[in-house]
Amino acid sequence: MQENTAAERMVLRMVEVTLPTRVSPCLPLNPSVSIPSENLRRQITKPRTLKAKSLTISAMAAAAAAASVSGSFNRTVGVQLLPDDECSEGNKTQRKSKKRVFFLDVNPLCYAGSKPSLQSFGHWVSLFFSQVSLSDPVIAVLDGENGNEQRRRLLPSYKAHRRKSFAQPTASQKSMRNQVGRSKQVIIDVLKKCNVPIVKIEGHEADDVVATLVGQVLQRGYRVVIASPDKDFKQLISEDVQIVMPLVELDRWSFYTIKHYIAQYNCDPQSDLSLRCIIGDEVDGVPGIQHLVPEFGRKTALKLLKKHGSLENLLNAAAVRTVGRQYAQEALTKYADFLRRNYEVLSLRRDVDVQFQEEWLAERDTCNDLVVLSNLFNRSLEDTRKLTPQKWSTSSNG
Repeated sequence: MQENTAAERMVLRMVEVTLPTRVSPCLPLNPSVSIPSENLRRQITKPRTLKAKSLTISAMAAAAAAASVSGSFNRTVGVQLLPDDECSEGNKTQRKSKKRVFFLDVNPLCYAGSKPSLQSFGHWVSLFFSQVSLSDPVIAVLDGENGNEQRRRLLPSYKAHRRKSFAQPTASQKSMRNQVGRSKQVIIDVLKKCNVPIVKIEGHEADDVVATLVGQVLQRGYRVVIASPDKDFKQLISEDVQIVMPLVELDRWSFYTIKHYIAQYNCDPQSDLSLRCIIGDEVDGVPGIQHLVPEFGRKTALKLLKKHGSLENLLNAAAVRTVGRQYAQEALTKYADFLRRNYEVLSLRRDVDVQFQEEWLAERDTCNDLVVLSNLFNRSLEDTRKLTPQKWSTSSNG
């Protein structure tokens, strides 16, 4: 067979797939998603003429045809092609030699902004099943009851804003609480019917459970993909651990790898965790050292960490010799315990009492996805109507 020209190869990469007019429940509709299919490439490169014709597919049909495009996303970031060097034969062979296991961080997907939303969960999980995980093993992880308590004992301000918002709940906040409770059971039922095992450990946050299980999966020779928008998981990134994030502005999931991380931060994940311990994490209520020593900012922290590699190395060096300017030297020696406490709060635990089950490695049966997610879509519409009866009544009357 003759080799394709460069122009033909470009067309093959960007060709889009026409799917049957079956509807799958991506919530809400994503107008069109282009899928460069490896399977389609093999079909087209047989001895026949390629027609310069491309059609777009609705994301509503993606789940129904997931099996037919099961090879589509190995070479993509979300639905965007990786650079050619990412798709070299050597890299592809290495990736294929290790199967993927996905961990789904459920809690962040259940909110639209700060409000609980079944529709948000249904939308993101349907896109996840149809475009990302396909039939690969998926393990869903939920926060356990009182999961934050250990970190709150170390640092009372840890995620304190979440407690304050419900300290004296208003009527609307009480309604939100009730809605969260009802939605939680619906979400668990949906995941079970989609053949996704669920892990929830009393007294532990989902992040720590995932971090523990990731280590166990890597020991079995698998690659890991963590599906979550949570920045804390970046400390787990390596050649065999990736993150796939929901991008609200683009309405799709996008892979985030060690190469993306280094390009963004110009340091290794361990150094980034150390940096957050020094400058703090405002979102999680972890104060930085600049609250105690205003001169000690991000620039100083980056310079010192690039030289010493990690927070612990930096603190050990500062204890025996001068590592920087006087204000930095004094801060590192005087507030070493403060910084180590921040590290204990922000670093993910990898010793949770949980064991990965061998049956979780089985290929996920996707046969129920279409019906289950369609029912969830209908349920979310009903809940929306109940929550906003006046608005629906007005719109239905024209």
